[in-house]
Amino acid sequence: MNVATKARLNVARLSPHIGAEVRDIDLRGTLDASTIEAIHDAWLDHSVVIFRNQELTQEDLLRVTGYFGELGKLARPPEFFPKGYSRLLPNIMMISNIRENGQTIGALPDGEMMFHHDMIHKEKPHNGTLLYSLEIPSYGGDTLFASGHAAYDTLDPAIRAKLERRRAFHHYNYGATQRGGTGGVGATSESSHPVFRTHDETGRKAIYVNRLMTRRIEGLPEQESDASLEALFHHSEKPEFVYRHVWKVGDLLLWDNRCSSHARDDFPSDQRRLMLRTTVVGSGRPF
Repeated sequence: MNVATKARLNVARLSPHIGAEVRDIDLRGTLDASTIEAIHDAWLDHSVVIFRNQELTQEDLLRVTGYFGELGKLARPPEFFPKGYSRLLPNIMMISNIRENGQTIGALPDGEMMFHHDMIHKEKPHNGTLLYSLEIPSYGGDTLFASGHAAYDTLDPAIRAKLERRRAFHHYNYGATQRGGTGGVGATSESSHPVFRTHDETGRKAIYVNRLMTRRIEGLPEQESDASLEALFHHSEKPEFVYRHVWKVGDLLLWDNRCSSHARDDFPSDQRRLMLRTTVVGSGRPF
């Protein structure tokens, strides 16, 4: 890690285990290589990095996403996109509860969303997600980020030993926000990954199951699998491992799906919420 380069950034930790604000950076301009490297280091150190007061075009958002790797494609087949997606450049997803003529213009429109890792339901999960806020309600809609590293490091050794080489099966109905729910779009995705994931850049381990999408631990009887997963969910979601982000217009967040999960609080259905989302694909290396 390049200490001299990192010193160029003004980075403020936001909680003991996860989250940091990168200050005094205007992402509208093209960043030099050393600044990009320093931001990447901050991302690896804190799992979630936040840039406040940004005024970004869609082109800006795609350029910034590209600093961290290859742009991810939209998860859902085009026939399931709400109509508002036509207003976006490729690789950008609209997250919104706004409705026009009774139809939603964005994905994941309403309510609370359980803890999850983006794209864990794919064979090749995406490394990172960026979310940029354009309109927010007067309250609610906070995003909670849980550190998978901190949860793994403090996990009961007996549970860790029992599950160390196990894999978990994940299933997702696109658009669902609650376990077992449906998103109403007729598309699903499934995958199998290690219960504990080794980060391909840092070598640190993290709990890699979540309440929304993980269905079972492979090779265990159903009752034992359910009990083990519930213990992992409960431990991973402890408040001491969580950073709560209260959104402001112009916030851009980047989080690491390899070692963090996130959830969303409920918010007023009669107040507009509009976000733009991009992702960074994974390396495809085993973990």
